[in-house]
Amino acid sequence: MEETKKQAYHPKGDFFNLKGNGTNVHTEIMAGITTFFTMSYILFVNPQVLSKTGMDSQAVFLATIIAASIGTLVMALFANVPYAQAPGMGLNAFFTYTVCMSLHFTWQQALAMVFICGLINIIITVTKFRKLIIKSIPKSLQNAISGGIGIFVAYIGLKNANLIQFSTDSSSMVAINGQPYSATAAYKGITSVASNGGVVPSIATFNQPSVLVALFGIILIVILLMLNVKGAILIGIIATTVIGIPFGVTDFSGASITFGSLGTAFSKLGTTFGAAFSSQGMGSLFNDPSKFLLVIMTIFAFSLSDTFDTIGTFIGTGRRTGIFSEEDEAALNDSKGFNSKMDRALFADSIATSIGAIFGTSNTTTFVESAAGIGAGGRTGLTSLTTAIMFMLCTILAPVAGCIPAAATAPALIIVGIMMMSSFKEVNWPDMEEAIPAFGAAIFMALAYSISYGIAAGFIFYCIVKAVKGKFKDVHPILLVSAILFVLNFIVLAIL
Repeated sequence: MEETKKQAYHPKGDFFNLKGNGTNVHTEIMAGITTFFTMSYILFVNPQVLSKTGMDSQAVFLATIIAASIGTLVMALFANVPYAQAPGMGLNAFFTYTVCMSLHFTWQQALAMVFICGLINIIITVTKFRKLIIKSIPKSLQNAISGGIGIFVAYIGLKNANLIQFSTDSSSMVAINGQPYSATAAYKGITSVASNGGVVPSIATFNQPSVLVALFGIILIVILLMLNVKGAILIGIIATTVIGIPFGVTDFSGASITFGSLGTAFSKLGTTFGAAFSSQGMGSLFNDPSKFLLVIMTIFAFSLSDTFDTIGTFIGTGRRTGIFSEEDEAALNDSKGFNSKMDRALFADSIATSIGAIFGTSNTTTFVESAAGIGAGGRTGLTSLTTAIMFMLCTILAPVAGCIPAAATAPALIIVGIMMMSSFKEVNWPDMEEAIPAFGAAIFMALAYSISYGIAAGFIFYCIVKAVKGKFKDVHPILLVSAILFVLNFIVLAIL
């Protein structure tokens, strides 16, 4: 145990303890670049989503880079683990479509709530409450979460590759632009469509260039992996990007480096930097007594999703790859302060959300796409340091980063998802007492497009199963409370 604690720190001459983690500089850098390419889409998607609230897209673009760079640097230098952080997908959609559009909070107020959410995450991390949550999750559910994240990651890849298409008819439509659907209503542009179970998924027609390029990438990475080629995932991303040029999927026409656009972005950043503390943000957040409970529940929803997304990512990728060893997990349970890698990783994640809110973006969280870099061999903070540097370079190389098409990164996510699904073998599927909660966690994680909702399903089913079997005393109090809070969260969202 003592030896493990020492290795968690940086031996002389080997800051990241590469030798102790069975890796090398080349592998770590390759892994960091791989992680960057699989999550670089957030630089362009996040501004698109948040700008719908009235935020300036250039300001959000730069805030996204700053939040991702700082959060990932802390993960690298303080925690020494190969995880990258950035404003989370799903959380930014909740920020825009639910908090601002449906609940009618200003984007400044939403940023203020995100900042408070970050402070809550810091408190529950420093007080060890976060790690108590981890201890409360039974091993069967932890393995289900790991495999479920594999399905989730692969599903993201399938969607990004356009290999899946969805169809719906008017009778299935529930809302358009956040408002109840009406066949006779006139819509001034459609930004979102919500449908019920009438949505039907199907495989895409293989006559679209992006689909063909993605298929090439999948086959190439599979071949390279079968031949045990090192850096197979990164090679696949680069080769697929190149192959995409004649297909018109990869476009380098806008890949010129200019400093004028950077200067404009920095000037725009002033509109979002510190806006969380302005009179339109924190200054007005609690002015209306009738909205007090709504504000509290919204902050809770932010915090709940952020916390369990992170915990799910760490459990799902860390145990399987050995990043968080059994000794390290034991140190997490028994040590004081920040003596284990998991302690430091949780703390690094907890401070990133508040930093992002200060600069002007939604919750910054540990990205599940970090699994791509881990799958490429990343085991230490050098991987995340490389990713952070790549994000920093994007302040002047944004057009180049934007040339990596989704069709090139999607195959990497699909393959990594396959790797992670091996955790399912640890679940005792013939035992329905284990199988039902495991199924809930894994399937809802992917189909609800949310790690935290998958965990919610697993927790709730676990409590139900144990209660029916007369084993309710086996349910850890924290897991029970978490399940109840998830249920309350769903009730509030249904009422709103």
